[in-house]
Amino acid sequence: MGQEREEASDQSQRRSHELSDYAWSAHKPMLPGKPGRVRRVNDRCVLNGIFWVLRSVAPWRDLPENYGPRTTCYNRFVRWRRAGVWGHIMDALAAGPDAAVQMIDTSIVRVHQHGACTVNNNQEKMGRSRGGLRSKIRAVVDTNGLPVHLALTPGEAHDNRLCSALLSALLPKTMLLAGRGHEADWIRKLARLQGAWANIPPKRNRKDPTCFSPYLYRARNLIERSFNKIKQCRRVATRYDKLAANYLAFVKLASIRIWLRANGSTP
Repeated sequence: MGQEREEASDQSQRRSHELSDYAWSAHKPMLPGKPGRVRRVNDRCVLNGIFWVLRSVAPWRDLPENYGPRTTCYNRFVRWRRAGVWGHIMDALAAGPDAAVQMIDTSIVRVHQHGACTVNNNQEKMGRSRGGLRSKIRAVVDTNGLPVHLALTPGEAHDNRLCSALLSALLPKTMLLAGRGHEADWIRKLARLQGAWANIPPKRNRKDPTCFSPYLYRARNLIERSFNKIKQCRRVATRYDKLAANYLAFVKLASIRIWLRANGSTP
């Protein structure tokens, strides 16, 4: 009786990670086909396995057998990452965002000892601080708090790192919200050149006055909520991947999941 209850619990847990029909329709056109007559594991089944790994904290070797061979799921995850599939899916879902307001911020993630590298830590976006190895997720979200652009840097890097790249697509008449870590004249100028307005709290030692609205700044809590939603996926909340590209791919998958939930479907 107890064994049957455990099996039923495992099955319901697996179903909670599986793609709905809508979610599958969003992924299917982006997946590259493989020519030939060799039988292969169904792409939808593989995606369900990838999302299982994303939501759980388990290593690939613990992937349930009903998702196919673990090596197949991992290899296809890496191959699709190299082909830019995860970025294409996210760009398609985020096409035409509500750009009245855009927010930029960072969130620190601890690197697990199994994901730590002995060499080339900086190359793999890991930085050593007082608490050990850390990475920083950098995100730009739209008016509704949905991720639009993502990047990864070492944990000790300054908050305004990569701002020029992440904010390169600001639209005219957009209000940019950012914390004091992004308070710099060149960021304000970057927004102004694109026809946007940077509503950033000035530093206490700033001598020249700047235009700042505390009331409008209150909406910046949406990006904090977005980070909380991304970190509901345990594979993102703590970094277990040695390769920065693989970890960033999981962050994009978690963001895709947020978009699908916003559109009425959750994998």
